[in-house]
Amino acid sequence: MHEITGISIGVDKVNVAVLGSTRGTDLQGIIDATQNDSLKGIDIKFVLSEKEDAFILERARKHNLRAIFLDPKGKKREEFDAEVDSLLGENDVELVLLIGYMKLMSKDFVASWGNKTMNIHPSLLPMFAGGMDLNVHEAVLERGCKISGCTLMFIDEGADTGPIIMQKVVEIENNETPDSLKAKVQKAEVEAFLEALPLYRDGKIILENDKVKILK
Repeated sequence: MHEITGISIGVDKVNVAVLGSTRGTDLQGIIDATQNDSLKGIDIKFVLSEKEDAFILERARKHNLRAIFLDPKGKKREEFDAEVDSLLGENDVELVLLIGYMKLMSKDFVASWGNKTMNIHPSLLPMFAGGMDLNVHEAVLERGCKISGCTLMFIDEGADTGPIIMQKVVEIENNETPDSLKAKVQKAEVEAFLEALPLYRDGKIILENDKVKILK
């Protein structure tokens, strides 16, 4: 999102950083799209994790992307986020993607990056907010929901409470399992990113009064 006093402006290229704590399955879909030219103008500057063994870092290395392990040991949230902020600045990053990132961001980070950080959640918010990974899908099925999906949002200081950019819906079958539902939702998550990133690049996502508007 590129916004000046409410006026949205597009750019040719957006420098992106990805923060993740898990396998980074959604990142693979983004990488594939950038490499086959179906997603243009998105330059992934680095992938960062606070977990040294997170597969998202290995995924980045396999595709010759810079992979950074940032050790959180002994650091307050504000200190850790300040180091992340420095890396973002050093690499001219304009947009941050949170993909399975297991840390809440500090107040200062949100103040600087809230409307430039997209987070994906594996449910149709506000339902099942605050849950993580397979636990969300288990809760959805235990509740007997007939649909589920994902929510792409900008971040704020809460857990899954930021302005919603878009949502994708998936149908739940009678024989659905948490694993099969997770696979469906992850596919929808990739679709959300691949739809939102060009909109952001083209200046078609704007934030007004804590609500997202997508320009035609």
